[in-house]
Amino acid sequence: MACWQSGTSAFTSKVPRKILFMFTLSLSVTYLFYSLVSCYSSLQFPLQDNYATEEEDPPPPPTRASAFADRDRERDLDRDQGRERERGLRDFSTTDSDLGANCTSEYGGEKKLPQAIIIGVKKGGTRALLEALRVHPDVRAVGNEPHFFDRNYERGLDWYRDLMPSTLEGQITMEKTPSYFVTNHAPKRIHAMARDIKLIIVVRNPVTRAISDYTQTLSKKPEIPTFEVLAFKNRTLGLIDASWSALRIGIYALHLETWMQYFPLSQMHFVSGERLIVDPAGEMAKVQDFLGLKRIVTDKHFYFNKTKGFPCLKKPEDSSTPRCLGKSKGRTHPRIDPDVLRRLHKFFKPFNMMFYQMTGQNFEWELGETAGEPRSSQD
Repeated sequence: MACWQSGTSAFTSKVPRKILFMFTLSLSVTYLFYSLVSCYSSLQFPLQDNYATEEEDPPPPPTRASAFADRDRERDLDRDQGRERERGLRDFSTTDSDLGANCTSEYGGEKKLPQAIIIGVKKGGTRALLEALRVHPDVRAVGNEPHFFDRNYERGLDWYRDLMPSTLEGQITMEKTPSYFVTNHAPKRIHAMARDIKLIIVVRNPVTRAISDYTQTLSKKPEIPTFEVLAFKNRTLGLIDASWSALRIGIYALHLETWMQYFPLSQMHFVSGERLIVDPAGEMAKVQDFLGLKRIVTDKHFYFNKTKGFPCLKKPEDSSTPRCLGKSKGRTHPRIDPDVLRRLHKFFKPFNMMFYQMTGQNFEWELGETAGEPRSSQD
C-alpha cells in the first residue's frame, strides 16, 4: 500500500498541473456536448402534427381479457402521447396538437391528477364546454374520455395520471366523462382521490336530451324501434319506461342525490345546456369564475353558425374560419309525436322541480312544453 501511494505521488509530481487542468476541461466539454446533442434530438418536431383523436361516443366497456391483452400497447401509446403534449406550442385552436419534449418536463411540466372534472351529462353539451375551456391558457385537458371511474378503475391512479397532459404551475388539469354522473360508485371513487375536487355538470331539458340521445343511437343502429316504442312500457296506459337509459339519465335529482352524499354543492357548478348555445360567453364566464380562472374566454371567441344551430369557436386574433364541432354534433332530430312529448314533460316535471330546489337554480325547462323541441343538438 505504501509502495502504491509513493508511486502515485511520484507520477502526479511529474505531470504538470496545466496538463491536468486541460485534461479535466476536455472531459467536461465532451460531457456537455453529448448532453446538448441528446436534448436537441428530443426537441425535434415530428414530421406531421399529431392531433388527438376525439371519439364521438365512449367505446364499449372492455372485457377483462381484452383489457389485459391491450394493456402494454395502450400504456406505450399513452406514454408517447403524453410526451408530445408536455410543453408545446399552444394557440386558440381547440385541437390538442401540443408538441412537447422530454427535456421540458424536467423544468416544470408535470402530470397531475385532475383538479376539476366535467362529470355529465351525456348529450347535454359537455364536448362544447370542454372545447371552449381548452382555449384558456391555464386549462389543460385530455381530449378523449378516460372513463376511469366507471370502466377502468382497476387500472389504478398511476394509469389515470399518465393519461393527463403535463401542466405548469398555475394550470388546471381537467377531463370530462359524462357517464360519471349516472354511475353510482363514481362519487365515492372520485372523493377518495380528491375530496376538494371541482365538479361541473352540464344539464339540459331532459326531454330534448333523451331525443338527442336516441338520435345518436339511431345514427349507428337504424334498425332500433322508434322513440315512441322505447319510451313506454305501455303507451295505451301511459306508463313511461324510466328504465330506458335515455330517460333515466334525465332524472337529474335522483343522480344528484348520490353525489351530494360525498360532495357539497359549493364544489359543483351546473351549466345550462340551453344557455350554452344562446349565450356561450355568459356561461363560460360563470365556469371560469367557478374554477378560479381569469375571464379570458369571452364572446370574441364565438361565432354562431346558423346552419348547425350552435356557436363555433374561432381565433380572436384573425379572421380565420371558425372551428365547429364535428359531423356527429348538430344531427337533425326525428319528429316525435306531440302526445308523447306532452306525456314526457309531465313525467319529468316533478323531478325537474326537485332538481331546481336542490341546486337553487331554475332552468325553465317547462317552457319547452309549449315552445316545441329543438330539431338539432349541439352535443
